Parts: sequence; C-alpha cells; structure tokens
Amino acid sequence: MYTLAPVSNAAIPRDGDARSFGILSTFPPTECGIATFSAALAAGLIANGATVDVVRCGAPYPVEYPVEDVSVLGALAAPESSDFQAPLDVLNGTDVAIVQHEYGLYGGLDGDEILNTIIGIEVPVIVVAHTVLSAPTTNQRWILEELCKRADAVVVMTETARIRLTAYFDVDASKVIVIPHGAATPPGAAPTPEADLKDRVPRLLTWGLLGPGKGIEWAIDAMADLSDLRPRPQYTVAGATHPKVLARSGQAYRNMLVQRAASSAAAAQVSFDDTYRDLASLTELIRAADLVVLPYDSTDQVTSGVLVDAVAAGRPVVSTAFPHAVELLGSGAGLVVPQRDTAALAAAIRSVLSDHGLAQSMAAEARRLAPDLAWTAVAARYGDLARRLLARRQPVQR
Repeated sequence: MYTLAPVSNAAIPRDGDARSFGILSTFPPTECGIATFSAALAAGLIANGATVDVVRCGAPYPVEYPVEDVSVLGALAAPESSDFQAPLDVLNGTDVAIVQHEYGLYGGLDGDEILNTIIGIEVPVIVVAHTVLSAPTTNQRWILEELCKRADAVVVMTETARIRLTAYFDVDASKVIVIPHGAATPPGAAPTPEADLKDRVPRLLTWGLLGPGKGIEWAIDAMADLSDLRPRPQYTVAGATHPKVLARSGQAYRNMLVQRAASSAAAAQVSFDDTYRDLASLTELIRAADLVVLPYDSTDQVTSGVLVDAVAAGRPVVSTAFPHAVELLGSGAGLVVPQRDTAALAAAIRSVLSDHGLAQSMAAEARRLAPDLAWTAVAARYGDLARRLLARRQPVQR
C-alpha cells in the first residue's frame, strides 16, 4: 500500500529552464539491478542540472536514501487502493516520467498492474524496457506491447533489444531509441608495466547478486581445467545471494557452488566473498582484477550492468554469448564463448592469461568505450530525449 514516506532530502527549487523527472522504479535500499540503475540514472540527471522525484515499487523504507538530492516520495499503490492516485500526482508534477519495466517489477500476472498506472500518467512517458524476450508468453507480449503503445518513447539499451522489439513485437519503431546502460565505475587507468601477468598471480573476478542462471558453476569447472598454469590464477566470486532467491530457496545455489569448488581440482584457487561493498570498494575490487568472467546461462539477456561496469573500468572480459555481451564486446574488449561450455570458457581464459598483448589490447578497447558509458553521458541522452518529447507537446504559436 502507498504511504507518503518522509522525503530523504529536500527537493531542489525548480528552475524554469531545468527539467524535472519522475522515476517509477524499485530504488535503494532494495537490492536489485533496476534499483541500482534508477539510483545511478537519478544521480546522473541531477549532475546534469535536472531535479528528480522517485516513486518506489514496493513498501516504503523509513531510512535515508543513498542518492543525494533525490526526493523519494512514496511507493506505488495497488490499483484498487484508495491511495492509488497519490503516486500518480507525484509523477504528474514533473516534466517527464521515466517508467522502468521488467516483468517481475509490478503486481499482477507478469507485472500487468503497470498498465493501470501508466494510463494515469499525463506527462510524457519514457518506458525503459530492461527485458525484451525472444520468446515471450502471450501475456508478456501483450503487456509490453500495451506499455509501448501508451509510452511517448521506449528506451532499450542495446541494438539487439531494439531489433528484437521492433521485429517481433507490435511496437511503433519510431518510438524506440537505444541509450546504453550507464557505468557506476569510473573509467579505468591504463595498466602499468608491473601488470604483466607473467610476474604475479592472475586475479579473476565475477561479482553481483547470486542465483541460479549465473553460470558460476561452469567458471569453477573451468578453473579446474587451468590447473597446469603457473602461477595458478585465483578466482573470486563476490556477492551475496539475491534476496528473491534467498526467500525462495535459501542459500542452496551458493552452497552448491561452495561444495563444487571444494571438491574440484581448483579448491585452493576459488574463493567466495559476500562482503557488502559501496561504490568505492567495488571499484577497487574490479580494478584489482586482471580478468572479469561472466559465465551467465541466459541466451536472452539484453542488458547487464555488471558487464558495463567491467568495461568502463577497463577490464578485459570473458563472457558467455548473451546478447549484450556479444554486442558490447564485439569490437575487441572481450572474448565470447557458448553458454555452459566449460572447455570453451577455460580456453578463452587461458588465451587472455597467456597472451599479455591480447589482454592489453582488450583493456585498451574497454577504455576507449568507457566515456560513452559514464552515467552523466547516459543521463544527458535522457535529457535530450525529454526535451524532444516536451517540444512535441508545445502548442504551435500563431
């Protein structure tokens, strides 16, 4: 149920030329990728001179919110609630509303309650489609098509998602625009000569909330296949179990991984770290890695914040062939292998660790891509889109 939560920070006085944005999304301290995305987007918009009001999905938290100058004004009510209008009033009090979409984000079957909400938003609406499935159910297809129909613009984060959305869904292609996922990590510096992997133990890293489908078991098995390398690489799996996975099945997946590592030939080379990390600590962890490994099982994932952060930090990446990785790493910032293929994963890791020139060229390409992935650059593109949408609604001067 919606309750008007205390504002975490006083709203900034609105300048006549400044854009104000409303964001409908999960939001920290909720632990999920879309909450993190929305917080970072809000911070980027504010850094570019906008103001931001947030309506949260889910129960309100009586805590301070970790994004300076963001007004977090409440939580979305169920459609039948007497307070259903309150969050709409918040969004309609801004210039442009940004609605995050993923099927598990809202109430109802496949999150279909979002359709009742978007009908009541009177300002221009930007829908951010985080998930564009290649084989949606009939209901999932209907929800996304209806959402796009009611939106003024639809943002996807990869060209793959744009092609999929316009080719396989009944969506007006003129509404669809690609704006990349932003990176929380600052651009990485060029490696120093001391970074040569011949002289020290190579450090491999996977991070993020854990749960089935992350494919970390295949990376553990790949580490066992690399037992002949000297010095032997060390692989760190950083992150706690995803809260939804924890509520549904406890630590079963994490425990399976720990047991798999303990019983493998790589037992001494694999470690697990569930320490909470703020951005500075996470950035330090990523920059200390020689190689980021993303062994995800999904062949459908069109967006990955972890992938973007790795590239922005200038780290070489070995990833399975999910769509975002295929697209972002295609110019040389990483190597892509088939899903659930331990041998291919091990061979790719071996190539990067054995060929310093390859590792250096991958890192250089990652650094070349990094500036366009900064959240201020990404937020500027949302600002440009908002200006165009508002211009369309301006009355013609006679």
